[in-house]
Amino acid sequence: MIAERKDDHVRFAAEQQRHPGGHNQFDDVSFVHHALAGIDRSDVSLATRFGGMEWKVPLYINAMTGGSVRTGAINRDLAIAARETGVPIATGSLSAYFADESVADTFSVMRHENPDGFIMANINANASVEKARRAVDLLRADALQIHLNVIQETVMPEGDRSFSAWGPRIEKIVHGVDVPVIVKEVGFGLSRETIATLRDMGVRVADVAGRGGTDFARIENDRRKHADYSYLDGWGQSAPACLLDAQGVGIPVLASGGVRDPLDVVRGLALGAPAVGSSGRFLRTVLDGGVSALVTHIATWLDHIGALMTALGARTPSELTRCDVLVHGDLRTFCADRGIDTRGLATRSSSYDTTHDTVGGI
Repeated sequence: MIAERKDDHVRFAAEQQRHPGGHNQFDDVSFVHHALAGIDRSDVSLATRFGGMEWKVPLYINAMTGGSVRTGAINRDLAIAARETGVPIATGSLSAYFADESVADTFSVMRHENPDGFIMANINANASVEKARRAVDLLRADALQIHLNVIQETVMPEGDRSFSAWGPRIEKIVHGVDVPVIVKEVGFGLSRETIATLRDMGVRVADVAGRGGTDFARIENDRRKHADYSYLDGWGQSAPACLLDAQGVGIPVLASGGVRDPLDVVRGLALGAPAVGSSGRFLRTVLDGGVSALVTHIATWLDHIGALMTALGARTPSELTRCDVLVHGDLRTFCADRGIDTRGLATRSSSYDTTHDTVGGI
């Protein structure tokens, strides 16, 4: 039954990607163009550091799947693409492995194909410390993702209905494993209040995984006989909204959810994320074109991210937070309602030494 559900998730997620929506709130973020800001491409580094981790690039393949023969083959291709391009990668939820150890290789294939890469194991918030350790050991994982998915579970016909233990269990896991813990949503966003709570639990990094990408409420609703939760379409906050909401919260906040292209990646970095993840776009590419197409896709994104950083005058991903950005539309309304002043973002380059080209050359 779990394997069937995992295959359903892939099928419905791929279908969403073949009929993507138009505007999302990344479109409400634009850069002020400074025509003399550009630097030399040879001076740009994509390396990023956060939460005690160092990545060669600020892009990662976020959690997707595992637990069936078909999803194991997908994980194999994803891992090869990660190996060939140097991007970090996360497994899908290991709940299927905890229920049936015979599916272990549908997850461990990632480490087999990507022996030296940065791999994140993924578990749910109901997992025990013992299960968390098993997940890390299975993948020889460099970090552990714990996903929060209360809306998905609510709509899932066979989903959990008890959530009060999640916080205490997360805190136990944080102190019970030897790798950094990253807590992420699955497509509905993390508020600043939630991120602050995670910080106080000792969580090293948060991943907002906001609205606008794969919608797991829609996926689970499609699996229901009467599809009676359609009114939840669009629930949650977008990744840009979460990033702006989380300013000053005190831990690194990764951006994922609704990332469609290299410009969205650079927008996320400019709003403070040290790295940006994507799932749906990469899933569609690997299903349609195989591993070679995905390698080309990711390599192109990395090249374009470097090109955009060059044009914006950012030598490192963190220097993108010095670039002037404008916030428009519904995102600006969200910020006003949450008491977030966005005006300073439009002139923040003036806070830095304008004669020094490491600060954008503006």
